[in-house]
Amino acid sequence: MIAKQIQCLRASRLGALLLIGLWCVTLTAQAQQAPQQLIEDNVAALMQKLEGRKDYYAAHEDELESLVDESLDDVADFRYIGASVMGRYFRNATPEQRSRFVETFRDTLIETYARGLVTFDYREIRVLDDDDAGRYEDQASVDMEVVSTNGEVYPVVYTLHQRDGEWRVINVIVNGINLGLTFRNQFDQAMRDNNRDIDAVIDGWAPEVATDELEQGGSDQ
Repeated sequence: MIAKQIQCLRASRLGALLLIGLWCVTLTAQAQQAPQQLIEDNVAALMQKLEGRKDYYAAHEDELESLVDESLDDVADFRYIGASVMGRYFRNATPEQRSRFVETFRDTLIETYARGLVTFDYREIRVLDDDDAGRYEDQASVDMEVVSTNGEVYPVVYTLHQRDGEWRVINVIVNGINLGLTFRNQFDQAMRDNNRDIDAVIDGWAPEVATDELEQGGSDQ
């Protein structure tokens, strides 16, 4: 059963599905608010922020990136995500390298994310009801569907955990593509290509998920 349907602005790229996923939770997450309600409320907040201003933000990318940066600071657990993406290499990295990768990952995501917000073509976002309490009290998942202007439906699943009493996003699965796993595989391949030189990998970090890959979907869970 659909809990809520939000009419969305028009734009033009499927690759921004990931970015829509994260933007939909841009308000400060509070423990007393259920994750599903948090997502619903913030989809509505997204519409308010972008309605009638897409062209403005497209011409003022720096302002949009600053807005994204401030918003994600309260909702995404970048340290957790960064450690997960580094995978087995995290243990051997120095504290400075760990921190530098987290910042680099965050910067590249925000830049791509901000661009996607004003270019993706979608018609509707549906936050789905979920009666499953989850396996652990401090972990949760929230399901959504993004409907493109041509009627295609793309599922989006958020994984959240509680940190310091707040719910924070730690992964997103778009149309069956596990983005956390995808980025981890890209980091691993970059380490192989650069003779296990972590600094070189960080300096050249440019994660991407191809549009056709998201369209075709996958089964990474």
